[in-house]
Amino acid sequence: MVFIYNIFVHAYLLAVRVAANWNPKARAWVQGRKDLFAELRTKITVNDRVIWLHCSSAGEFEQGKPVIEALKITYPDHKILVSFFSPSGYSVAKNYPFADYITYLPLDTKSNAKTFLYIIRPELILFVKYEFWYHHLSTAAYRHIPVLLISATFRENQVFFKKHGGFFRQILILFRHIFVQDQNSIKLLQSASVNHVSIGGDTRFDRVAKIAEDFAPIPAIESFLTTNHSIVAGSTWKGDEELLKEIEGQPGGAEKLIIAPHEINQGHLNELHNSFPSAVHYSKLDQHTDDSSKATTLIIDNVGMLSRLYRYATITYVGGGFTKDGIHNILEAAVWGKPVIFGPNYKKYREATELIEAGGAFAVSNGSELKQLTGRLFNDEQYREAVGNKAKNYVLTNTGATERILQFIQANRLLTS
Repeated sequence: MVFIYNIFVHAYLLAVRVAANWNPKARAWVQGRKDLFAELRTKITVNDRVIWLHCSSAGEFEQGKPVIEALKITYPDHKILVSFFSPSGYSVAKNYPFADYITYLPLDTKSNAKTFLYIIRPELILFVKYEFWYHHLSTAAYRHIPVLLISATFRENQVFFKKHGGFFRQILILFRHIFVQDQNSIKLLQSASVNHVSIGGDTRFDRVAKIAEDFAPIPAIESFLTTNHSIVAGSTWKGDEELLKEIEGQPGGAEKLIIAPHEINQGHLNELHNSFPSAVHYSKLDQHTDDSSKATTLIIDNVGMLSRLYRYATITYVGGGFTKDGIHNILEAAVWGKPVIFGPNYKKYREATELIEAGGAFAVSNGSELKQLTGRLFNDEQYREAVGNKAKNYVLTNTGATERILQFIQANRLLTS
């Protein structure tokens, strides 16, 4: 089975290299791994005590941040190395101040794994939520380096729980401990004879709670929003934006609408401007001092402020629910105590189902449903506040995952000061 796995890994590399001829993300994936080992050798010294945390992409990085920052405080003499599989994760982390090293994960071959671990010599390894790279994990296990999987979720349809999934179940054995988000994941793992598991929770709750605690105002947004009938829509895709167009400036809809699209390339920004011709771009707000207050829509053409934008909303809308991959991070919106709305593709996200059950969120399938819902929320302040409070309470009652992980590390002496 290892032989087949190796064929798959090399086939993947070949496919990415071919795609790199026209696909910018594939090109970044390939180029980012050039001279990777040489660069690490120049940065990491023999005296460095390294903790390695691996994330697939940007979403997992957000889950990893609370743990990174807690480790940095508790073990200040250690260096934190963060690796990424995807370019999108790497690009958002380049200037993250709590990581000492940011790198791509080398392709998962036996020789790469040996070289990588020889260079970085980690005392502890943490993988966030996903990513089960056999050679990296087995090499770490062979060297008796503890590896933790944190904020993980498992579903019945995954290969680990299939009759032909024996090889992948063996990968799970390579972790020293697995922290999962829910009881169902524990049951699935135990059914596969994986018992070194406990509920740790989802560190994203800790992350958004800390963002809310450290809130920094955005004066330009405060100037733009002059009404209590506003919607902040984050991480939107075309399907979301078509719905939002139906309620822009309409009775029962948003008198003020802020859209922070998932893609901010010029092509998509142009499409957005065609759909909302009177919209103002955030980067040009200072050039529209006289008429920005009259504009009904503001398009955010940067990255990095979305989690704070939700603070200013009367109602929040989280995009992705009309794509095959599903909704984006709803916790960033819920923590501010505002009602949360999203599209119909949400059921594989535990927090979305639970937030709906808690009464803090709603799923809509079309513009008519959205308009009806926003109309009620805008016009019934008592109801709106009750929904928002339920959203916030859901987040706050689910914090603590970071502390549980840290306590495990300390109790089992996986790191020494």
